[in-house]
Amino acid sequence: MHIEEFRIYCLSKPGVTESFPFDEVTLVFKVMSKMFALTGLSREGFTVNLKCDPERALDLREAYPEIQPGFHMSKKHWNTIDFEGSLDDELLMELIDHSYDLVVSKLKKSEKEELNNG
Repeated sequence: MHIEEFRIYCLSKPGVTESFPFDEVTLVFKVMSKMFALTGLSREGFTVNLKCDPERALDLREAYPEIQPGFHMSKKHWNTIDFEGSLDDELLMELIDHSYDLVVSKLKKSEKEELNNG
């Protein structure tokens, strides 16, 4: 999956926005103002930080060398995934979905209603 496919997939999800809140090279995707994915546009290689359930994060890191603890993030709750490695698009999309769903599950009831009605 290349960066434009990643971007389009993230933006296809309900309530998602993209921005550069930190600097001009860190692209961040949020759902209802909560971050679920980010990537550095100036880094060599295409990697993405995605939120992950802590137990699952450990399992994924053991199973796939392309999945490492989150770079500049909470190592417990975030993974950095090499999108240029051998992981197939189906798994990459599932990891994006998982990150998005984790964030949505923590939204306030009113935010979830707004998301569902949006």
